[in-house]
Order: sequence, then structure tokens, then C-alpha cells
Amino acid sequence: MLGGYAMKKIIVTCRLPGNALDKLSKNHHIYVHGSKSEAMNDEELLHRIGNADAIITLLSNKIDERILKEAKNLKIVSNYAVGYNNIDVKACTERGIWVGHTPGVLTETTADFAFALLMASARRIVEADKFVREGNFKGWSPDLMMGIDIHQKTLGIIGMGRIGKAVARRAQGFDMEVIYYDTGGDQGLSDAKYVDFEELLAKSDYVSLHVPLVDSTKYLINEKALETMKESAILINTARGPVIDEAALFHALRNGVIGGAALDVYEAEPELHHGLINLDNVILAPHIASSSYKTREKMAEIAVENVIRVLDGEKPLHAVNEI
Repeated sequence: MLGGYAMKKIIVTCRLPGNALDKLSKNHHIYVHGSKSEAMNDEELLHRIGNADAIITLLSNKIDERILKEAKNLKIVSNYAVGYNNIDVKACTERGIWVGHTPGVLTETTADFAFALLMASARRIVEADKFVREGNFKGWSPDLMMGIDIHQKTLGIIGMGRIGKAVARRAQGFDMEVIYYDTGGDQGLSDAKYVDFEELLAKSDYVSLHVPLVDSTKYLINEKALETMKESAILINTARGPVIDEAALFHALRNGVIGGAALDVYEAEPELHHGLINLDNVILAPHIASSSYKTREKMAEIAVENVIRVLDGEKPLHAVNEI
């Protein structure tokens, strides 16, 4: 007891940036896994969850029936992410457990990174850096590392939510034509044209993915979709890995079906299709689209605030479910 206040037990499955966790440790028993940014594995989580009142999780932590049936006191799962496909939300709701997440704060940072991947792919920046480091640069020549223009090209955005709209705003500065497809239909945007899925794939010089991972979006980009795209087109994914059939993408990149790709997320993360690593026409980033100091620290603050509110008998700041 602390001044008549019953201290709760909180599990944090990975050390988080910033000082947000200090707010929890003042009034509660808090266990933070590890001394580095390595997530708690499922077996340790299963071992520790029994008497926890709250848990702060990562996308790599699978909160399913196996975990939940051991969670006798759990009141909230606070995900350190916007997405929550790692959590069985229905099972949590049935048990009266809140599910919180961290939307909004990473919108602009993720959009910055998506556009950075677009530019790096178009102008072969990663490939060029490797070329110089390996001692292959012998002087300027007219056809050295020629890439694709960005200005006045067509950007196709699949998923016109917060991040999709932020990417569209950035495209305007490059005088790009922006077209989009959204599973929710036409969003009525004045600066972008709504088209159907196939038309977007066929017309776009760049395709940027910003959809959640649900049943209807798994393998949205498959062999057929890739064959519909231009041979010169570049595919960018900062959404969720399983939106793309990675084996189909590998074959499309290797055989010149599309021009290139830039990925920040993977189908079986952290694993990726073994062939991708050997291709020069794909950029591979380690899930860092939201990785700026300010954004990652703000995500931690929101994840902590979600927990504090629930333990104080309130609704999370950002709730996925209703109980």
C-alpha cells in the first residue's frame, strides 16, 4: 500500500525510450524486461502474466487465448504501436480487459519515412552508396546510376487514412499526381483522385501502402496485383508485412515485373524471404518508420497514460475496444 493506494503490478515487455515509465514506477510495482531493446518472449510472458494488472506490449508480443487464460488480474493491454493485430481484441473484451494503442503521434514521422523510401528507391541512393564504398566510383559518366524522376509522376496511395493523407501532402510539393484506393471507398478528397484498385496499380509510378492488416488486406499485393503494375513502378510498404505476398514480390523484382520496392515491414517479421537480400532493386529497412526520438518517446508516454487511466478506473486515452 502507498498512502492507502493499492500498488498494481505492471509488466513492460521491452525497455522503452524516454522517461515515461518513471510515472508508473512511482506508484506501482513495475517489471521491465531486459536492459536493451529486446522484447520479452512468449514463454517468459506466459510465466509472468498471472498476477499482472497491466501490460505494455510490442507488436511482436502475441496476446492470445494462451496468454489471456493465465492473466487472472489483467485490466489493460497497452500496445506500444498504432496497430494491434498481435492482440486478440475479442478475447480481451470478453474478459473485460481494455486494449489501448498509440495512434496519431507517429503519423507525420511515418509519412516522412515512406516518402524517404520512395525517393531513395527512385534515385538508387542505397545502391549508389554501396557502389562508392566498394571502390567502384571512377568518375562522373552520363549513364552512371540513372534513376527515375519523382516530380510530376503519379503516386498511388492504397489506404487513405491519417498516414496516407500525410504522404499525399508531401507528394504535392513534388508536383505529383496523387490517386488513391481505400477499402472504405471514396474519401472525397479535393487534391487526390479516387480510382479502383486495378486502375491505381496500372497507372501509378509509385505505389505506397497504408492499410491495416485485416483479412481483406492480407496478400492484397499478390502475383496478380504485381503483374498489373508498370514494369518501372516502385512499391513502398510501411504498413504491415503480410499485406504483400513476399514470395510473389521476390519473383516480380527478380524477373523485372516491377522496377523496385522499399520495405520497412515483413510478412514473417523479423524474417524475410531469403531471396530479397540478394536483390539490388529493393531497399530493406528494419521497421523504423516511426523511429524518431520525439515520436518514439511520445508513443511511450501514450502507452503509459493508457495504463494509468485504466488503473485509476477510467477509460484509456486511446482505446481499441469498449468494455
